[in-house]
Amino acid sequence: MNTFQATTEGATAVQGIYLDNAATAPVNEDALQGMVEQMRIGGNASSLHAAGRRARMAVETGRERIARSVGADPAEVIFTSGGTEADNLAVKGMYWKRRENRPDRNRIFLSTVEHHAVKDAVLWLEAHQGARVEWLEVDSEGRVDPQDLEQRLGSGADDVAFVTVMTANNEVGTIQPVAELASACARAEVPFHTDAVQAFGAVPVDFSALGCASMAVSGHKIGAPMGIGALVARRDAPLAPVIHGGGQERDVRSGTIDSPAIVGFGIAAEQAHDRLDEESERIRRLRDRLVEGVQSRIPEAVLRGPTDLSPGSRLPGNAHFTFPGCEGDSLLFLLDMNGVLSSTGSACNAGVPRPSEVLLAMGVDEVTARGAQRFTVGAATTEADVDALLNALPTAYEQASKAGMADHAPVGPWS
Repeated sequence: MNTFQATTEGATAVQGIYLDNAATAPVNEDALQGMVEQMRIGGNASSLHAAGRRARMAVETGRERIARSVGADPAEVIFTSGGTEADNLAVKGMYWKRRENRPDRNRIFLSTVEHHAVKDAVLWLEAHQGARVEWLEVDSEGRVDPQDLEQRLGSGADDVAFVTVMTANNEVGTIQPVAELASACARAEVPFHTDAVQAFGAVPVDFSALGCASMAVSGHKIGAPMGIGALVARRDAPLAPVIHGGGQERDVRSGTIDSPAIVGFGIAAEQAHDRLDEESERIRRLRDRLVEGVQSRIPEAVLRGPTDLSPGSRLPGNAHFTFPGCEGDSLLFLLDMNGVLSSTGSACNAGVPRPSEVLLAMGVDEVTARGAQRFTVGAATTEADVDALLNALPTAYEQASKAGMADHAPVGPWS
């Protein structure tokens, strides 16, 4: 049993072979205990009496731990309810602030593979706030070309509100050239936001070195409780509040500070940071074992995302395949019946299977994209877990193929 697994054992009720760590990670036992202890202590971190000061001290300790784990100053960490709120604060807050004195500054650049927390917020601004959306295309591995962004900004950037590209893709694991993209934005004097929810705790993330204006992170991807995240934002980042109230968190995110969740978040972030090199290498070896096993047992399965599995190209725990001739949902349920928990990585609308927007943006056709299956290795995953998947997969795939393909509705990455 690895060290990190020992700390997570008993802190999660997930049963079965859990290979959906990109969705959420098992709660770190130390983080859970820290959170419970702070709940028992109580106190409002905005109160001036002794209990409030103790709660504030716990919050600031958590803030310092998170700042250290992402290469930021503690004053740059703004707590939110999670990654979705952090992205919304960056997208909407930046758009509104940048237009205060320049109403014509309404162009937004974003990649075609963004998480819905970013994409849907941008599309809302387009539908209701006059935003003009410009899509940054990706290659067959899901990667944005920094030269494309450079050229498009070079033709005129005065009316650009901001640019946003995720650090690493939640479906296919592609790591983006964020530092180069942020550098292109800096030269054009345009703020750059990145959704680093999937990258945080999986690969080194250094906010200061990347040169972003803001970056979203989330707790439950790294073993912290659900319902806590942060927007890491430079002091000069243009941000208007999305939530108004008591003026907490630099007056851009009002609301009672969740001291217990922040304590848990800080502990999980510190441990993930301190164990990153060793743990990411262990997870990468398991992922490689999984990829090799799938390809040997089902040669027709196609690995999607970067074919280069080395660090810096693809998230260490991500293995995303398309399986021809079957619905991803069918394969998921058949694996689930065998105790293996995975994900399709695609949306489902009113019970109608729909292909992954990320795969479509990468040039995969709709029928092929509907056979997607994502396996994500995490802190509690063992070799036995990977072997259990490899033993169950051939029969599940055969049965899913016999079930055939369902009717579907067309979808596009920018719909």
